[in-house]
Amino acid sequence: MKIRAILAGASGGTTSTATVELACQLATLFEAHLECHHVRMDPRDFVVAASAGDFGLALDGGWLDQLETEAQAAADRTKGKVLEIIKRRGIPMLDAPSKSPASAAWRVDKGYANVLIPRRARFFDLTVLGRSDRVVKEAYTDVIEQTLLHSGRPVLLAPVEQAGMIGKDIAIGWNGSPAAVHALQAAMPFLERAARILLVTVGERHRESVDNVREYLGWHSISAELHHLVTSGGGAGHQLLDLARDKGCDMLVMGAFSHTPWRELLFGGATRDVVATMRLPVLLTH
Repeated sequence: MKIRAILAGASGGTTSTATVELACQLATLFEAHLECHHVRMDPRDFVVAASAGDFGLALDGGWLDQLETEAQAAADRTKGKVLEIIKRRGIPMLDAPSKSPASAAWRVDKGYANVLIPRRARFFDLTVLGRSDRVVKEAYTDVIEQTLLHSGRPVLLAPVEQAGMIGKDIAIGWNGSPAAVHALQAAMPFLERAARILLVTVGERHRESVDNVREYLGWHSISAELHHLVTSGGGAGHQLLDLARDKGCDMLVMGAFSHTPWRELLFGGATRDVVATMRLPVLLTH
């Protein structure tokens, strides 16, 4: 699979800049089109939600106008920052397919990001989303989860801090699941360019399928180092993240789930602090 169309979530939050920078890097690398997608809050939705609580009487026309003004100002600020990054990267702005090696576009919609971004992501080869400080402190983020569950496309999570060049040293978390197979397939454009690949298993359960994975990669002229981790009390997710960091990997590939295991790996428990501070983009598929 070639990566020719990339969607980046330009929320305007704390990782918006890092997300767009990473997406621009990939657009240049793969000679792809990048769409930076900002979703504005619809004040009417806020009013409907707030009217069910104690705020209903205070939300008159003046409040509605103020919310609309603030939402527009946030969108304008985000657009300005995004266009500045794109210009600095030397990527031309185009709205339709062309022969340009790389191109970019700005899109803004009004509504719920956790609904609109998954719908839009269905028509892109890769979606890049940021993980803000707010997300790190919460159990999970609806936008990331809903995009994974309902777009049918891989999602690359940008770290809180801007990542450097990625794709040279890649760690693959392997557990033999269909999600892991999908992640392996989605990562092929990266794996074909990588200088070093680590195939990592945790525990004894899925070791028997590792030879099949290495054989599959071999047919694509890709070799991988095998790393097996013995299960410890710290949890498989924590061990996988620690290994990727200790081995100097700049990208982690793994299958995602709608259950506790992937949420725990990315957002909860002992791994929360690790993910919040490490400079490691994570490619996920469901």
